[in-house]
Amino acid sequence: MTQSHPVISKAVIPAAGLGTRFLPATKATPKEMLPVVDKPAIQYVVEEAVSAGLDDVLMITGRNKRPLEDHFDRNYELESALQKKGDAGRLAKVQESSDLATMHYVRQGDPKGLGHAVLCAAPHVGHEPFAVLLGDDLIDPRDPLLKRMIEVQEQHGGSVIALMEVAPEQIHLYGCAAVESTADGDVVKVTGLVEKPDPADAPSNYAIIGRYVLDPHIFDILRKTEPGRGGEIQLTDALQQLAQDEKVGGPVHGVVFKGRRYDTGDRGDYLRAIVRLACEREDLGPDFRTWLRSYVAEEMQQS
Repeated sequence: MTQSHPVISKAVIPAAGLGTRFLPATKATPKEMLPVVDKPAIQYVVEEAVSAGLDDVLMITGRNKRPLEDHFDRNYELESALQKKGDAGRLAKVQESSDLATMHYVRQGDPKGLGHAVLCAAPHVGHEPFAVLLGDDLIDPRDPLLKRMIEVQEQHGGSVIALMEVAPEQIHLYGCAAVESTADGDVVKVTGLVEKPDPADAPSNYAIIGRYVLDPHIFDILRKTEPGRGGEIQLTDALQQLAQDEKVGGPVHGVVFKGRRYDTGDRGDYLRAIVRLACEREDLGPDFRTWLRSYVAEEMQQS
């Protein structure tokens, strides 16, 4: 029988990172505002939360992140100028971001890691389960991962993390989960977690990607979690405690994701994400794909 659990309504988006991999572009511009085609990466993430039914969004920010707030606010001067020009199409795009969700902001202060960033959300979230979406991971809207994770949490309670199988030699780049199978083919029970293990020590090749649905007991654990790998408070370490003791905040399950994911935190993957998404756009795709084929053909002839 399906159990009854509190309804999830809030999403938390940590966005306090310095974006050092994209310097010098991120010297004065938040990495989350870098465009993916013609929308900043952070807007895709907020749209995903809203699509999953979470229109109460808290963004964890830091210094030099004011453009994030401005992007999701009204810009009356720009809207007025577009209105006078009769440019209804661009006006709608400008207003879209400010009408997406009810946005809230809190500053992390010291960059003490993802676990600390999530802990900053405690006063806003309270005693409800909530979702965490990392801005570097873009999930294709045709693959509703977050909706599925919410379904699993509503069924089992506790916390749910997103997992993706990666090549064994890449597991050291991710948090890694030890798992047991369940009756649902895309759901596993998580029995242990380790942050960025050596490939020889990894319990599986299931990597944690940037989507979580968390039980509020995570806050109590994070308050007591000591800095771990990299000298930071790791969310993975707190989830490990939940996985080991279900009495604390319920079990931890994983949804194994096999859909389309774009990692905009890596320069190469960021460029690939732009190409893929541009190719799929109805307004840009046909001409862009024609040019891309021609460009690739020329490069192959020259190589």
